[in-house]
Amino acid sequence: MIPRIKEVKPLDNYMLLVVFDDGKTVLYDVKEDIETIPQYGDLKDIYGLFKQAQMDQSRTCVYWTEDIDLPSDTIYEYGVEQ
Repeated sequence: MIPRIKEVKPLDNYMLLVVFDDGKTVLYDVKEDIETIPQYGDLKDIYGLFKQAQMDQSRTCVYWTEDIDLPSDTIYEYGVEQ
């Protein structure tokens, strides 16, 4: 089952605070993705873009632009539980 996002909050230093429907809350560090995935570079290069993070209608993805998104299962698996 794909974890559904209840809330996403962009924090300083390219960190996301994500709350899932099952109550799990994680911090996900997007810095490594920015350094290794070419299209994620815009999150660093375009002022204010990172803070515009939002979840899609299905609540299974955090996205910034049409080309920059992050699946909820990745956040769920690799985020640091709070």
